[in-house]
Amino acid sequence: MPDTAPSFALLPGADDSPVILHVPHSAREIPADVRAGIVLDDGALERELDHITDSHTARIAEVAAGLAGLTPWRFVNRLSRLVVDPERFPDEREEMLAVGMGAVYTRTTHRGVLRAADTDPEPLIERYFRPYAEAMTKAVADRLAATGRAVIIDVHSYPSAALPYELHGEGPRPPVCLGTDAFHTPPELTELARRAFERCGETGLDSPFKGAYVPLEFYESDARVGALMVEIRRDTYMTEPGGPAGPGLDRLAEALAAVVDAVPAGR
Repeated sequence: MPDTAPSFALLPGADDSPVILHVPHSAREIPADVRAGIVLDDGALERELDHITDSHTARIAEVAAGLAGLTPWRFVNRLSRLVVDPERFPDEREEMLAVGMGAVYTRTTHRGVLRAADTDPEPLIERYFRPYAEAMTKAVADRLAATGRAVIIDVHSYPSAALPYELHGEGPRPPVCLGTDAFHTPPELTELARRAFERCGETGLDSPFKGAYVPLEFYESDARVGALMVEIRRDTYMTEPGGPAGPGLDRLAEALAAVVDAVPAGR
């Protein structure tokens, strides 16, 4: 029987906090019936999870939330992005379709086969992607209703060396990359994040990854929703590709908490 437990968790913060720390790619869990559609053997799948998972980012967000003066909300994916990737466009707008990594991946980080090319993505999109998107949309709407604004801070990580699937991997790979959106990332949000992460080394913009996640209901239409993607280079806080976290994790969590604290509280 398919697992019917929620594939995500909304962890409450302060009533007057507009901030949602979004952690979409930290988990490795794959339900057994979804695993059956992945062609990799167990060893190869574990290696793929090492490369594709933003390991320990849920812990970074958790520690940051505990340190923040005003506790942010946290929206955390409990399943691997190999089930569905909740941050992809579910249609032809998604540029990662070019490498088999739309909302439902058919290729691996090294461009090998993950699922059969003729896999119908719709069942997984219906079962996992849409409920996730609906819940995240509601979480943002609730922050708007409670505080008059919402600020989504995406917590990600990326490898120190580019992987073959990356479409824009030839650019700089700073310790912290801030992904921005022309509509949803106000300059003041970028600047306060730059200042907060100075303690963690060089901070760059939109390289090797760009953009910021906003639920489609608000995307490019509601300026009350701010968004910033925080991409942390993995060698700054963990053993690559999928090893344990090190002392750098606490420093990064402190910087993320400083970003949260710099966002003004709602009404």
